Amino acid sequence: MTLSNPLDMFTVRGKTALITGASGAFGMVAARVLAGAGCNLVLAAGNASALAEIAAECRSGGAEVTEVNTRPDSAEACDALVAKAVETFGALDILVVASGMNKVAKIDEMAPEAFLQVMDANVTQGWLIARSATVQMKKQGSGKIVLVSSARGLLGHPAGYTAYCASKAATDGMVKALGCELGPTGITVNAIAPTVFRSPLTAWMFADTDEAKAVRANFLTRIPKARLGEPEDLAGPLLFLASKASDFYTGHILYADGGYTAG
Repeated sequence: MTLSNPLDMFTVRGKTALITGASGAFGMVAARVLAGAGCNLVLAAGNASALAEIAAECRSGGAEVTEVNTRPDSAEACDALVAKAVETFGALDILVVASGMNKVAKIDEMAPEAFLQVMDANVTQGWLIARSATVQMKKQGSGKIVLVSSARGLLGHPAGYTAYCASKAATDGMVKALGCELGPTGITVNAIAPTVFRSPLTAWMFADTDEAKAVRANFLTRIPKARLGEPEDLAGPLLFLASKASDFYTGHILYADGGYTAG
């Protein structure tokens, strides 16, 4: 096989992407990457002001953007998001499931309702929006579904992460099962699983304070690349999984972790 320009395999220009959790850390990275690569965007999030901000940023770079102030918390809401993408841009080519949450507490101090909230946000809502996207993508005969997992789906955490780790392990299982189920349809299903990367929620870990330095030094002993993640470390993997370059890859968990899960 000869390719005149192998980079053409990574193009997503003119494709339509739906991003849930678009106002969150990974969702904003996804919006910026796919907008910069020439995608039409449908951005969904529960935080209206933050959603408007990232939508405006993407538009300022020339992207066509539709924003919907909603979470994928019901079958009806998910069907409506997919319908909005098709109504506005004629298709749904890429789904990025970046919505989710975490509640940190030791098991004997966590209310059952809190555990269920994390599982709902990270697992059930991901399943619901993937379900709605699958219906449309099957009609088209192709599509890319990218979920956000975590290194914590594979590895535990010293304390307080039973809900989060369980939810991300479930996400990994869903990705593998859907990869097998949808393999013959032309739809690929994969996940990006980061370790700690720079975001508004983790900015304190990057700070030049004694506390941050101590926490960072301890954490870096377990990361072979000897640094924390940056948003750009997620850009390449996302573009790969959203483009034709990954057509033969499905059911995979791609760890963006500097080697953390290899140790």
